[in-house]
Amino acid sequence: MKIGEIDLGERPLLLAPMEDVTDASFRLMCREQGAALVYTEFVSAEALVRDVKSTVRKLTIDERERPVAIQIYGREAEAVVDAAKIVEQAGPDIIDLNFGCPVKKVAAKGAGAGMLRDIPKMLDITRRVVQAVSLPVTVKTRLGWDCEDKIITDLGPRLQDCGIKALAVHGRTRSQMYTGNADWTLIGELKNDPRMEIPVIGNGDITTPGQALRAFDTYGVDAVMVGRASFGAPWVFHDMRQMIDTGTFSPLSVPKKLALLKRQIRESIDRIDEYRGILHIRRHLASSPLFKGLPDFRQSRIRLLRIEKEDELLDFLDEIEARWLSPSAQSEPNSD
Repeated sequence: MKIGEIDLGERPLLLAPMEDVTDASFRLMCREQGAALVYTEFVSAEALVRDVKSTVRKLTIDERERPVAIQIYGREAEAVVDAAKIVEQAGPDIIDLNFGCPVKKVAAKGAGAGMLRDIPKMLDITRRVVQAVSLPVTVKTRLGWDCEDKIITDLGPRLQDCGIKALAVHGRTRSQMYTGNADWTLIGELKNDPRMEIPVIGNGDITTPGQALRAFDTYGVDAVMVGRASFGAPWVFHDMRQMIDTGTFSPLSVPKKLALLKRQIRESIDRIDEYRGILHIRRHLASSPLFKGLPDFRQSRIRLLRIEKEDELLDFLDEIEARWLSPSAQSEPNSD
């Protein structure tokens, strides 16, 4: 599969853009584990144009994580175009337009998934960004605004006509947010539409290696994008990649998984500081499937969310490792 001239290989796995999750350290780990393309946290066009420092910092790229896409969102064409030009100077491989974020503070203002209520404006912004930059431009969106307005099979070809090089579709409407089940049926219909010549990327509820493989086999998508399943589990790409390539997989050992989480802790602290770095990383750790298989983890999770020192957090993970390696430890959650 190619996005423009960028070759991502056969049946690639992509790390979805996620606010407060896909920082540079996490992106690099996911690339090392098998993600073919990673996306930054999404970037506000208006904030970038105003040179808000916290937003500008999101443009920092580690050369080792390439190929990487920077995703931007906004509600006004001029700001999004100006932001795309700024992003281009940061040197990503791809510029992605976010027309899918469902959170109220974004969508209610007409940005993100809010664009699904103003398709002419969405198309105008897309067309203008494509014309303004030389990098490949892609789009990520949803099935539609609500269950009465699932427009993706009509919208996909129209976005393609604007000049984008790939289209990622999350299998929910905006009104669903992240509830219910992702519906891949329309994603499959879009992919099989003879008008579609660009890659179609499927996203939504891909949490296990078996699900990743079935998404390719059942719906014929060009790539699968993985989001929440990677929280506290960058190794999910290792397992999925093996399953797709061989039909089976050998999970990383618990010590290797915990080594990745410890690396996340250290790099988060190095990037920010001890207090804020731990505050950031605790959310990842608390979501890790590595902990969910342990008995009585609820109390341990409460303790985890109160830790504010690096040495205490690393000691906590050592305790978790000892529990996993004890004879009485349960098996890890089913990954198929």
